[in-house]
Amino acid sequence: MKLSDFKYTLAEDLIAQYPVEQRDSSRMMVINREDSKIEHAIFRDVVNYLHEGDCLVINETKVFPAKLTGIKEKTDAEVEIFLLRELENNLWEVLVKPARKVRIGNRLIVDNNITCDVLDNTVSGGRVVRFNYPGDFYEIVDKIGKAPLPPYIKRESEPLDKDRYQTIYARVRGAVAAPTAGLHFTQEIIDTFKNKGVIIVPIVLHVGLGSFRPVQVEDLTRHRMDSEYFEITEEAADTINKAKQKGGAVVCVGTTSVRSLETAITSDHLVKPYSGWTDKFIFPPYEFKVVDRLITNFHLPCSTLLMLVSAFATRDLIFKAYRKAIKEKYRFYSYGDVMIIL
Repeated sequence: MKLSDFKYTLAEDLIAQYPVEQRDSSRMMVINREDSKIEHAIFRDVVNYLHEGDCLVINETKVFPAKLTGIKEKTDAEVEIFLLRELENNLWEVLVKPARKVRIGNRLIVDNNITCDVLDNTVSGGRVVRFNYPGDFYEIVDKIGKAPLPPYIKRESEPLDKDRYQTIYARVRGAVAAPTAGLHFTQEIIDTFKNKGVIIVPIVLHVGLGSFRPVQVEDLTRHRMDSEYFEITEEAADTINKAKQKGGAVVCVGTTSVRSLETAITSDHLVKPYSGWTDKFIFPPYEFKVVDRLITNFHLPCSTLLMLVSAFATRDLIFKAYRKAIKEKYRFYSYGDVMIIL
């Protein structure tokens, strides 16, 4: 398939700028791959679609406030600094804006207690910088950083975003973007699943900007994903494999969980413990080895996320669903509505 196969047009007023008041009150589209039937529900109804012995895989990554503002030491020009990932102690890969004003050798003053020196450029247009600071870097960032909202949310970060642009089960700090399918879950839904005998399996994939970078080549086989760090514990792998062997469905919350499981797969379609990086790019056609169902938001045109979902449910069925979602005025993208693909 080609990049142009994943284009569609969306009116701006369907791009959610704020979350719904209650996490579990988002609309949910239910897509059945067996008969191509599409139904409409509310997310809290998701408890009706999983059963005893099924396995719900959630991503426990935690978004940190990765958006900082700096001032160039010699010119006082303001620079936005977006933390991507720590390379080693004090050394970070970042994006800077406006990039043309930030050169190797510049020093940026971020706060009274923190500066950073620009050491190198990266192949993706970012910078490698070394931060200088007293105390705990993350504690400083938690105080002065802002939630890194996606560019299609046309407003500044607000206090509500520190809570709502985070899943209720976020535990391991390291993501610069939220695994958005998980934003709809409440503790009540998690508890209901547990009471039904659904097995909750936590994994971690630290979402980077690579998931959202636009694909710029028509030939999809030439696109390369940025690497993202993920972990699947031995206990998580064993639980998933046992559930699968007993006939339970493996249900992934979000494309991050899918990519993690499909990376850590053995030749006999079992999940193995894993701690490392993945640049796995899933697009049609692709044979899924372990994932049976998927809960996911509505994604941008030509995005790798849309391609993964199209591989899972076929492009024709997903685009049929998207046309219906647009007609029914579903809310799109990070703070938008959700679908479950059965």
